[in-house]
Amino acid sequence: MESKDLKYWQDRRATLHFEGRAFIDGEYRASENGKRFDCVSPIDGKVLTEIAECGASDIDVAVAAARRAFEQRVWCGLNPRQRKAILLRWAASIGEHLDELALLETLDAGKPVADTTTVDVPGAAYCVQWFAEAIDKSGGEVAPADHHLVGLVTREPIGVVAAVVPWNFPLLMASWKFAPALAAGNSVVLKPSEKSPLTAIRIAQLAHEAGIPAGVFNVVPGTGEAGKQLALHRDVDCLAFTGSTQVGKLIMQYAGQSNLKRVWLELGGKSPNIVMPDCPDLDRAAQAAASAIFYNMGEMCTAGSRLLVHRDIKATFLDKLLAAARRYQPGNPMDPNTSMGAIVDHAQMERVLDYIRAGREEANLIAGGSRVHCDSGGFYIEPTIFDNDKPDARIVREEIFGPVLSVLTFDTVDEAVRIANESEYGLAAAVWTSDLATAHDVSRRLRAGTVWVNCYDEGGDMNFPFGGYKQSGNGRDKSLHALEKYTELKSTLIRLQ
Repeated sequence: MESKDLKYWQDRRATLHFEGRAFIDGEYRASENGKRFDCVSPIDGKVLTEIAECGASDIDVAVAAARRAFEQRVWCGLNPRQRKAILLRWAASIGEHLDELALLETLDAGKPVADTTTVDVPGAAYCVQWFAEAIDKSGGEVAPADHHLVGLVTREPIGVVAAVVPWNFPLLMASWKFAPALAAGNSVVLKPSEKSPLTAIRIAQLAHEAGIPAGVFNVVPGTGEAGKQLALHRDVDCLAFTGSTQVGKLIMQYAGQSNLKRVWLELGGKSPNIVMPDCPDLDRAAQAAASAIFYNMGEMCTAGSRLLVHRDIKATFLDKLLAAARRYQPGNPMDPNTSMGAIVDHAQMERVLDYIRAGREEANLIAGGSRVHCDSGGFYIEPTIFDNDKPDARIVREEIFGPVLSVLTFDTVDEAVRIANESEYGLAAAVWTSDLATAHDVSRRLRAGTVWVNCYDEGGDMNFPFGGYKQSGNGRDKSLHALEKYTELKSTLIRLQ
């Protein structure tokens, strides 16, 4: 077997095909207005290909194809076992194209190939497989009723589902939307981020080859305007979005201005990671804290960007944290030994650097803080850590979406919980303690959709619902709860006499 080293991936890149057209009604096609935009790799700043910039007319065509497929019941009319078999073939095909999809993701988003080959692409395939397996195991209810009635409670597909997804986990986050939506029997129009559309465009053909009928799964690349058109479209029944809180609020407004479509939002985060003085393993906690913010270049909505450390252990813990952070020096994402890649594009890099400049004025910079590898043409920022005694500082309050960590100090459990909850976000949190009572008490008091105890970002299995409190959104991805949100609940009463 050929070793998949840097040379392997460089050679593979030389033969890689980049498809940039939209996929609508079972085929690739250019945008109707002929517009295209450059797809730039953050690895070296070079153009990979041109992408179709879908506009309102393309959205209309895609939604019409999805509606026609739904009304003709070419997908939702199949029995559950048939849909299951097709989705399982698609999941297997994603796995068979692992290297191709992983390299597309790496080149497009700057993610280390070590991650795209082990997390992103396998995770997407598993997501499709998981929801495929759930299709023929989810039933309805027979509700209690008067003796002359039979009462049925059933779930039916909601219709046309639009999915607008982010650039940090392009394929994985998309699968969290389209897999349950398709499993429930809906038609889907997927709008990938203009920063990372390549894998979404590619898997559309794999879906068609696996047997998903034309019109059931469509991909419309474009700018934020395309997402706005989907949110305003009166023939879209549901829209699922992952992205910033600011854009999520706009999408809810657009839904209200149009047809009151269902809107499911997974939005921003500023997750607290609390290390108590009785932390059972400071070394492991420090390694987890570094991974929580520097994995995926800090481009994670669950990033542990607020590290709360008890005063008694802070000095010792910071030494361990700084040592752990050295493992995340940016490098070539196509090198399998690289653990931290490139920021997704120049604009995002400048946004992160602006926050770092602001942080230098309101906190103590103790590690990093600079752009590196400038001669590559790519967009790289070293792991950055601020020691901050101001919980209301800008870098502590606002989501940065980059490798920037704020370390805060606390003296009591109540103070830690108060600081943790003093955020408009509530996506995730963690607490490290040896005391079971403290772990239970704090985890219940933290206002977050996911709480980890003595770990961070573990338990990524599809069995656990994922989503947030407060301005981190509504609804849940993953688990059977995600399957439910793409359905309508119907009561049917049958008179027997």
